[in-house]
Amino acid sequence: MARKRPPRWAWALTGSGHFFTQSLDIVRALGDVDLFVSRAAAEVVRMYKTDLNLPKGCQVYRDTTASAAPVARFYHGDYHTVVVAPATSNTVAKCVVGISDSLVTNVFAQAGKCRVPAIVFACDSAPEMETEAPEGIVNVYPRAIDLENTTRLASFERTKVVLTLADLESAIAERRRVLRDTP
Repeated sequence: MARKRPPRWAWALTGSGHFFTQSLDIVRALGDVDLFVSRAAAEVVRMYKTDLNLPKGCQVYRDTTASAAPVARFYHGDYHTVVVAPATSNTVAKCVVGISDSLVTNVFAQAGKCRVPAIVFACDSAPEMETEAPEGIVNVYPRAIDLENTTRLASFERTKVVLTLADLESAIAERRRVLRDTP
C-alpha cells in the first residue's frame, strides 16, 4: 500500500485528566497529526467538556475494534513519531510488560516494532502531586509500582519519557528539529 501523504505525528490519548486539555492544545498546534483515542480518553473528553477542535486533516481513530486495526498504518511508514500524552499509570504499566490490548497500547507496541520513536508523558511521576480533576485541583500519591514503571519505561529504546508539560513541549520541539534536519 503506497503512502498517500508525508509521515505525520501519531498522538495517543489515554484516560488521564493530568494536563489533558494542555495536551490537546499541543495537538492542535502540531498540524500534521492523527489522534488515537482510547475508550477512557473519550470519557475524559466528555467529563472535561472539551471540544477537540482538531486541525484540518487530522484523522481520529477510536478504540472500537478488538484488533486495533488502525495500527496497521505504522507498517506503511505513515508516522514518524508517536506521542502518548497524557499516559495513565495503567497504560505505562501495560507498555512496560508488553501488553497491547487497547488502541493506545497497540499504537505504542507497533511504533516500537516499526522503530518509530515515542514520547510518553507519564502522569505518575512523583510520590506526591497535584493534578487537575473535572472539579478542580486534587492531590494524588502515586504508588511505588507506578513510579517504578515510569522509570522502567524510560529505559526502552527509542522511547523518551517526560514528566512535566514543559518537558513534553521540549521533547516535541527537539523531535521537530531532528525531523527538520534529517534529509
